[in-house]
Amino acid sequence: MSENRPLDPAEQNRVLEAITLLLTHTLPPGWEQADVQYAAVGSHTETRMQVKFLSQQFPSLVEPPAAVDELFAELRAGMYRPGTGTWFTAVFHLDFPFSYGMKYDYEALPRLGTPPPAEALDEERRLFPRDAEHTPEWLAPSEQPAGAAADEGLRLARPFDSVTADGAPVVERPEVPADQRDALVQYLERSPIVLAARSFDEDVLDPSRAPKVPLTFHTDGSWVWPGAVGYYLRAHGVSPEPALVEHIRARGFQIPEVAEEARNEAVAVVTGSSPS
Repeated sequence: MSENRPLDPAEQNRVLEAITLLLTHTLPPGWEQADVQYAAVGSHTETRMQVKFLSQQFPSLVEPPAAVDELFAELRAGMYRPGTGTWFTAVFHLDFPFSYGMKYDYEALPRLGTPPPAEALDEERRLFPRDAEHTPEWLAPSEQPAGAAADEGLRLARPFDSVTADGAPVVERPEVPADQRDALVQYLERSPIVLAARSFDEDVLDPSRAPKVPLTFHTDGSWVWPGAVGYYLRAHGVSPEPALVEHIRARGFQIPEVAEEARNEAVAVVTGSSPS
């Protein structure tokens, strides 16, 4: 990204078509819609994909193909314009079989599951310099540590760290102490639900079980997590992300009141839309 070669509209479309082709060749069978959100500050990036299948009423989080990151990075660098910068978040929407749309956000601090390190903001300013009038407040140099701005916003937790090529979940997290598990499960399952479907998903760790994984999303105003996080902890002892566990411990396992504005923001985090 040290040399940003501008992409004209036709070249931008070719990158979007390459993303479309990559997804249509890698998405699991039975998909109906897919949304890929790519967010970046400097070289600190995160990609999240949710897929709605014909057999489900509610989308599921699916590991995106690794190559899609390179295409988004190329598009982001190519859309940089001197003085005005480039976008921080892009949401690519795909309808079966290959009808797509794109939304860009040039101003808001990206909703990153892992806050960017302080140097990421310095790197953003160096790689994609902006004039003062085009620099959002959170990106502008100040006496406040850069990392402080990145702590704002909701963080989205995932049930697993990743999945293998054949779809098997991968988890590399410390175990939750046995004497804290019940309190953690109650917090995860009883926190306010902001999105829900009437059906249930299958247990990917034990497909022989009847589908019981709740197709829900919960929030406590600081984090957002799918109902699968609580389910897999209760049913299989799968630990949530360590940062989420520490956050809940710090609250003393007490569920806070969550304002309507925070609930709307949680929906926006999950869907990749703007809060109403």
